[in-house]
Amino acid sequence: MRTRPLKVALLGCGVVGSEVARIMTTHADDLAARIGAPVELAGVAVRRPSKVREGIDPALVTTDATALVKSGDIDVVVEVIGGIEPARTLITTALEHGASVVSANKALLAQDGAALHALAEEHGRDLYYEAAVAGAIPLIRPLRESLAGDKVNRVLGIVNGTTNFILDKMDSTGAGYQEALDEATALGYAEADPTADVEGFDAAAKAAILAGIAFHTRVRLDDVYREGMTEVTAADFASATRMGCTIKLLAICERAADGGSVTARVHPAMIPLSHPLASVRGAYNAVFVESDAAGQLMFYGPGAGGAPTASAVLGDLVAVCRNKLSGATGPGDSAYTQLPVSPMGEVVTRYHISLDVADKPGVLAQVATVFAEHGVSIDTVRQQGRQDGGGEASLVVVTHRASDASLNGTVEALRNLDTVRGVASIMRVEGE
Repeated sequence: MRTRPLKVALLGCGVVGSEVARIMTTHADDLAARIGAPVELAGVAVRRPSKVREGIDPALVTTDATALVKSGDIDVVVEVIGGIEPARTLITTALEHGASVVSANKALLAQDGAALHALAEEHGRDLYYEAAVAGAIPLIRPLRESLAGDKVNRVLGIVNGTTNFILDKMDSTGAGYQEALDEATALGYAEADPTADVEGFDAAAKAAILAGIAFHTRVRLDDVYREGMTEVTAADFASATRMGCTIKLLAICERAADGGSVTARVHPAMIPLSHPLASVRGAYNAVFVESDAAGQLMFYGPGAGGAPTASAVLGDLVAVCRNKLSGATGPGDSAYTQLPVSPMGEVVTRYHISLDVADKPGVLAQVATVFAEHGVSIDTVRQQGRQDGGGEASLVVVTHRASDASLNGTVEALRNLDTVRGVASIMRVEGE
């Protein structure tokens, strides 16, 4: 074993960063044995140096992150501060000054992953980011390495623990959205401002990363269609139950049947209770991968939290340090296919549409005619008069597979019918 330690700079020492530092210290001997050399925490960049950080030598703490990554004697920089800046500048500086990088920064990688990969390749450095997508779940490496000889056609997953907790609570207890969100906040699953989670921004960044790796093409955050789950109601769950389904916020990345394009999207969807993702409860994550040779694979586990995310960071750290000792680099950006990303309008799936309509003869025929005129085939229809009377009824239509553009045209035409009082909800049906 080499006695000179590999030096690691840690950028950020919050929930994840403090766990990374703790594991590096408590598992130092095991990490050295697995790597073939000791690893030494050479500096920790923070915003508030006065804060007491148990187990970390105060002499290692600095507010000058730029000086730390430019020092020239750092072997690996671990970035867990998040956000676009200053993370992007610090990672760029680290790569230019001889350090490989391990990051958990999904937003940055979804936006600028291609440029960072190019810079890493230019300087002969590694850029690893297993922790950026699904916490402790090994997913990036299986897609990038274990399935490198296979053709991945679809990635379908729950990649945000906060939204899964909220939807699971709504499903299991009948709670409304706000009530479930309040509980998630009280338990620490939701941030004070939950927008990134509940509006799907977090999941969309992860979808961009997954699609790029799975399909060997460049997919940016702007390419991902996104809908949040704040409009999901107890009535939607009641309808899902009647269909033998539940509702999840899904990240869906697909290769077109002809292989000529890809799509990436995030939105709430009904999935059958028989689908493996339907049983994912609480704040857990799970990702379902479909490929030509391997068939269907499912990856499941905690998708967030200090210790689980730090586990993924340390796995990358070990791999990068091993590469450093051998004088090699691991797999980089693989975007040789250069496939276009199709717009959401071309996505084909099934739909569940709930309409408030006039409770009188002929309404169903009118509605069916609109669907037919737009080329959307109806699978089932359920009509029920409202208990409060008022001459209105609820009409639920479940379609066969149709394009999103056709469905949108249908809905707009339905809104123009005098007998349609309103479109209560539109939900895609996936996983069948």
